[in-house]
Amino acid sequence: MSEIRTRFAPSPTGYLHIGGLRTALYTYLIARKYNGKFLLRIEDTDQDRLVEGATDVIYKTLKLVGLKHDEGPDIGGPYGPYIQSERKPIYQKYARELVERGGAYYCFCSKQRLDNLRNEAAKNNEVFRYDGHCRNLSKEEVEEKLQTGMPYVIRQKVPASGTTSFTDELFGTITVENSTLEDGVLLKSDGLPTYNLANVVDDHLMKINPVVRGSEYLSSTPKYNLIYESFGWEIPRYIHLSPVMKEQGKKLSKREGDASFEDFYNKGYLKEAILNYVALLGWSPGDDREFFTLEELEQAFDIKGLSKSPAIFDINKLRWMNSEYIKKLAPEEFHEMALPYYKEAGLPPEINLRRISSLIQSRTEVLNEIPDMIGFLKELPEYEAELFVHKKSKTTLENSYENLAKAINVLKDLLEWNEEMLHKALFDLIAELGVKNSLVLWPVRIAASGKKVTPGGAIEILGLLGKEESMKRLQIGLDKLKKSM
Repeated sequence: MSEIRTRFAPSPTGYLHIGGLRTALYTYLIARKYNGKFLLRIEDTDQDRLVEGATDVIYKTLKLVGLKHDEGPDIGGPYGPYIQSERKPIYQKYARELVERGGAYYCFCSKQRLDNLRNEAAKNNEVFRYDGHCRNLSKEEVEEKLQTGMPYVIRQKVPASGTTSFTDELFGTITVENSTLEDGVLLKSDGLPTYNLANVVDDHLMKINPVVRGSEYLSSTPKYNLIYESFGWEIPRYIHLSPVMKEQGKKLSKREGDASFEDFYNKGYLKEAILNYVALLGWSPGDDREFFTLEELEQAFDIKGLSKSPAIFDINKLRWMNSEYIKKLAPEEFHEMALPYYKEAGLPPEINLRRISSLIQSRTEVLNEIPDMIGFLKELPEYEAELFVHKKSKTTLENSYENLAKAINVLKDLLEWNEEMLHKALFDLIAELGVKNSLVLWPVRIAASGKKVTPGGAIEILGLLGKEESMKRLQIGLDKLKKSM
């Protein structure tokens, strides 16, 4: 088997989408699995859709997730340049050669003529297809028009009859009638190629095999193969990946504003969790393993595990996976990651941040939710007295008032305010009253936090707030209860 060489060839038209990241990951894994080469190529021939800075985002994202390419625009290689707009003369040369070989032809049709054909097709509820008007111009006619400087494009000359077949590693053999294929443009009037020409020329010259891309290109692949055949080039193996859908029948799309890798990363999803989740969107290791490092994926990945069915992107599954990755972090590592979010929450300077980290690490699903989770430590939120009523804890407004008043009474005399002393004081009170723990701890927790769900319970919250703030809040809670009864 010749050397495996795969390529990731994004268009710099915005952020790197989840589907794009998955293609990058799979092409990378195929190369690494077989000790091959992984290339990065920037496909920027559609100049109207380019987004400034998008190429840098691609570099940054690949570096961040650890997908290191062996050749590419930023590091070079033996088959450069790796940016399509810098390969213009190469495409022009091969487009002209294709004309000479009978696989393409010059088309001089004006925009107005093509617009009229489009309008006519629309009027008749037909799909527009070029009518082959310039297909059979003689060599002399072509030369004459070229001499006068008439604008032109170069179109593919698809056989009018017969069939074209190709075999895909996932989808098997696919055959299309040549009569259903259009004579598409290969070289535009500005001298830049369309994808149809550029990807074939580049994949051949860069020795890409297998070609890995989205299944939306399945229907166009016969046209690419006709170009390979016209040049007498070897046709590569193909692996077309099923799409990533946000729901049944609706594909994830940059144009629809669906989240990119960068969006998720900036929200506080860990890069390792995103990459792990993306790996499982359309691939199965063949057992029930769900957690993989990149190195483990390099060992485990096999194209036999790829699915033909569309993968459904489930944000809840990603959240769960991210929370599992957060739980596995070393406490110090989590604390460092959480610090910017503590700053955003504007916590009092004297608060014990490391204690907060120890309380919230196992409860955190996404890092950017930390400020909301701990915001009550900065200031007591508005809340209704009904919060004190908890069916499971058997608390009512009346017994909450009674037990909170007793808790305030024992806590106000505490000389040392730490979790150990708070625990002793409150549990001594519970023992003295002969009641369930929750009848005392629930009202204390609600009064201290103003929230039903908190990281840590009553004792931890009081410890974090300190005596002065705690006593102030407990009194507010008691007054609220008194008013509501």
